[in-house]
Amino acid sequence: MISPHDVDPRRITPLNQCELPRFETAAGSLSPRFPQSHRPVIYWMHRDQRVQDNFGLLHAQALALHAGAPLAVVFCLAPSFLHAAWRQYAFMLDGLGEVARQLAALGIPFALLQGDPGQETAVWCLQQHAAVVVTDFDSLRIKRHWMRQAAEVLAAHDVAMLEVDSRNIVPCRAVSPKQEYAARTIRPRIHRLLPEFLHMPPAVRPHPHAFAGHVPQVNPADLTQLAAALPVNRTAEPVTWLRSGPGAGLDALQDFIANRLRFYAENRNDPLAGATSRLSPYLHFGHLSALRVALAVQEATAPREAKEAFLEELVVRRELADNFCLHAAGYDTLAGCPAWARQTLDERRHDPRSHLYSLEEFEQARTHDPLWNAAQQEMRLTGMMHGYLRMYWAKKILEWTTSPEEAMAVAIHLNDTWQLDGRDANGYTGIAWSIGGVHDRPWKGRPVFGTIRYMNESGCRRKFDVPGYIARVKSLASSH
Repeated sequence: MISPHDVDPRRITPLNQCELPRFETAAGSLSPRFPQSHRPVIYWMHRDQRVQDNFGLLHAQALALHAGAPLAVVFCLAPSFLHAAWRQYAFMLDGLGEVARQLAALGIPFALLQGDPGQETAVWCLQQHAAVVVTDFDSLRIKRHWMRQAAEVLAAHDVAMLEVDSRNIVPCRAVSPKQEYAARTIRPRIHRLLPEFLHMPPAVRPHPHAFAGHVPQVNPADLTQLAAALPVNRTAEPVTWLRSGPGAGLDALQDFIANRLRFYAENRNDPLAGATSRLSPYLHFGHLSALRVALAVQEATAPREAKEAFLEELVVRRELADNFCLHAAGYDTLAGCPAWARQTLDERRHDPRSHLYSLEEFEQARTHDPLWNAAQQEMRLTGMMHGYLRMYWAKKILEWTTSPEEAMAVAIHLNDTWQLDGRDANGYTGIAWSIGGVHDRPWKGRPVFGTIRYMNESGCRRKFDVPGYIARVKSLASSH
């Protein structure tokens, strides 16, 4: 039987001061404070858009089962989300269609709301007479605002709200209570705790207690129509080469392990080698659990160096990004960058730039640099950009804008509009590393960059066939 103790308490954080359902831990049983079969437990899904391998949904079901209570899942579609365009909304809604079908098969109703998520979700939960609300952990400022808003509304009605970290293998709050300086400072903290969290949770199972409220059934046709009607940027069209959803994420994981993992260590910095995982959209939308990915990679038949290199990116670097965004209030501005970086950029603020481009020129890939244009064009066409090129791409934006503040704003706009995995802690941290020296150190001083790490095309040519990459993108563009 699923137990509330199946979820490590270090994953769980109360978001308001309301009394939680009480557990008699010695006997392993629950003493519910809400009437059985009347007040449901509700899981508010937003970051982790999957049914299985989801500690938040698992904990919500465990609470409901031990209290003999109904269970429901709610998702609230925000009319706008940072710079998200039609591309990202369509991908997300396709995945939610699969989630809705899986929940229906388990007898768990799925409510799809629209509007301000913090307000609308809290109101809906109160209308359903929720006993407790469980939700996902998120490090982004806008999501923290939604959760604070909902927790306050629920607290006024004595409804407890819990956050469960299903995003990170080692829960973000358990790793460190402060902003870590670099990968070298967070790595030992993660590795120390990692063995305690490297195990799969039980499966969410059919729920035996019927939900009394009315929840309109969500079907794929409704979601397709909803995506088409959204008042969002239509320039970034949906991608057609990549399937959405938890099932597609699992297929992509198996494809990576079977065909590319063994080459990862030696070829991951070559965009022509095809050695990367291509899992970032599934990890971003929560279709795929990082825990499942890590365990599958550990068990795979591949060179140890390849597995270690990939797990460093999946676990240490990814969790470092969540740590940064959780603790740095200005993670998407220069204010979130270290003092040495802000100082050196300020000292070089008035250095002459070789080229200056507008946002539109950047967006349309109309710079003097064929390599940069190819990277931007690939992102526009596919919704993805190779990780090594992301660094070069962002650093050149610093070099070709009037200020580091403008550079960060341009990079974030482009990344969040065109990348499927934009609007993410990884993206904000990568831009802050490239432009503002976050998690890095001072290097040799240069114009514009100061002591921020520099990259140029010559360095890229030492890593991969630059003309070959440019030609490949041109061929891709001609086929669209």
